[in-house]
Amino acid sequence: MAFGITRQELNEWKERVKQGEIAFLTHYWYDPRFPQYHTVTKVGCCNKKRLIEWGRDNGLKEEWIHDKNEYPHFDLLGERQIKILMKYGLEEYISRFKIKP
Repeated sequence: MAFGITRQELNEWKERVKQGEIAFLTHYWYDPRFPQYHTVTKVGCCNKKRLIEWGRDNGLKEEWIHDKNEYPHFDLLGERQIKILMKYGLEEYISRFKIKP
């Protein structure tokens, strides 16, 4: 479940993914497998080749892509999440969601 975002933000992310853009969406999140994290950033793109290349450029493996629906994406957590958000000038997500290393 995604928390802390609007339906409009989610729909805009989905639309950008469908258009073949590299799209970022950060939201509050809970998964008992990762209790130390309270947010996730989803980086999606329907162009799998482009997403794989983007992942490779950012130290992510192709097999880490979540490809269960029409929105293939990587999930970013922790230090990697912060590093990539900063790299792409998305510090507002870090402050908005109070993401800490």
